[in-house]
Order: sequence, then C-alpha cells, then structure tokens
Amino acid sequence: MIRGIRGATSVEADTREEVLAATAELLREVLQRNDVTDLERVSSAFFTTTPDLTSCFPAEAARGVGFGAVPLLCASEIDVAGALPRLIRVLLHVDTPLGQHDVQHVYLHRAKALRPDLGEAQ
Repeated sequence: MIRGIRGATSVEADTREEVLAATAELLREVLQRNDVTDLERVSSAFFTTTPDLTSCFPAEAARGVGFGAVPLLCASEIDVAGALPRLIRVLLHVDTPLGQHDVQHVYLHRAKALRPDLGEAQ
C-alpha cells in the first residue's frame, strides 16, 4: 500500500549548504524511522520551502541521498503571516506494509512546533 509520510525541518540561514544538509538529514531520518531500506519503494517526493528559502532546491539533496530515479518536485509554501520561517517540508509516497497510523512522521529542529501532538515520537 502506498502511504504518505510527512516531514519537516528548519535552517538558520538561507544558504545552499544549510538547505542541502538539513534536507539530507530529514530524508535519512524519515527513511530510518519507517524502515525504508529500498528506495525502489519510494514512489515520489514533494518538497516545499517557505518563501524565504531560495538558495537551492531541496530535491538536490534527495538526489545525493540516492533518490536519483525517484520523481521529485519542489514548490514554495504560501506566505502566511506569522508562520515559522526557513522551513523545508517533504511528503514522501512510499510502498510500505505499515498502516497509516503506524507511519512515523518526522519533524526536526524548529519544525517540531508544527506538530506538537507527535511528542517524543518525533
């Protein structure tokens, strides 16, 4: 069954190095927590960034993690007043035996504030 797995992280500055490192960290953590060891199981990945991140595409980091054959798409989030700045989000579509309630969504750094309901499962 294809399941959606969400994740988000933050960077302190809009630099290529920070965006790529944070995205790679996020992807590795999502894959590890959901026991995705075969990237053939990843159908696609959709990345968004807050409008203040323009230094590079997060998909570049995904290719570096091994997502070379996975369809990747990047977009900018809508600019909502008061929203957390400098965030990178991802939605992975993964073929997994996990039930939707068993999937581990991953929120790192300041992005933990987006889903306080996940508590220590983050």
